[in-house]
Amino acid sequence: MMKTLLAVLGAIAAVLLIPPLLSSGSDDDVGDQVRGLRVLVPNAPGGGYDITARHAAKAIEEADLSRRIEVFNLPGAGGTVGLGRIVNERGNGKLVMSMGLGVVGAVYTNKSPSSLADTTPIARLIEEPDIVVVGKDSPYKDIRQLLAAWKANPGQVPVGGGSRAGGPDHLAPMLMAKAAGMDPRQVNYVPFDGGGELLASVLGGKIAFGVSGIGEYRDQIQSGDLRVLAVTSKDRLAGVDAPTLRESGVDVEFTNWRGIVAPPGISTGERTRLVNLFTKLVASPQWQDVLKRNGWTSAFQPGEEFGEFLAAENDRVAATLKELGLV
Repeated sequence: MMKTLLAVLGAIAAVLLIPPLLSSGSDDDVGDQVRGLRVLVPNAPGGGYDITARHAAKAIEEADLSRRIEVFNLPGAGGTVGLGRIVNERGNGKLVMSMGLGVVGAVYTNKSPSSLADTTPIARLIEEPDIVVVGKDSPYKDIRQLLAAWKANPGQVPVGGGSRAGGPDHLAPMLMAKAAGMDPRQVNYVPFDGGGELLASVLGGKIAFGVSGIGEYRDQIQSGDLRVLAVTSKDRLAGVDAPTLRESGVDVEFTNWRGIVAPPGISTGERTRLVNLFTKLVASPQWQDVLKRNGWTSAFQPGEEFGEFLAAENDRVAATLKELGLV
């Protein structure tokens, strides 16, 4: 009897010592999926990186490509605080950062010790034009009225953007000013850390006009709280009653972009899983719906191709900032 009892207890102990199979909710990677992914947003809630990251995370989960994705904000210095964090997380294959053209410029204007060359490129996701917007009570009814007042006294017609110096919302009005015959160094540019802060200042009349991505202000445009005076794209935008800058006599065409990078030093397997994750995302119907709702254009580039693009953008932005006398 005692021997039988000991045998049963031994069998139970042996079963308990067998490691459990990974469940679908584990933080460990299963097959081609990445579990427990965290997405760092290097600007405040409501900005372009934030909106892109949260839409991407939701679409990934809805498409059942991964689960338990956490999006968190770490704003500061035009995105270079977040950049420093991602670079210092060397080898962390469960962390990525939502970023874009603004971080490229901020590296120069903030003299950041870290650069995008220190990261692991994962994917470029979207392109979108900027829009020139005013509040519904603004005295400027069209872009020509605004340009006339701006040229007459650049310092008294402040323009705001959701990025620091060197970012897309800063570069676009500087290129506009130069094309309109003004000295960009005379422009009164007011930087905000993301589109949320910029929106409040445009609606409150604290700045004469704002420049930002259209995806951030779709709701306010549709409600009539914001009026679009011009778009920076080559062609007019569907659903937006506003001319292009070139139609308005300002020879500027400008497009912003956003993508995903990971820390340096991640393994080949981790890099492949992350690239595959975002490759599947952009092919999903959930992401196609996100693009349509936000007026974004797909600009997908995976891994190494995105890395080559980043290197070229770095050179282009550096040259543009130097040409405008801003660095």
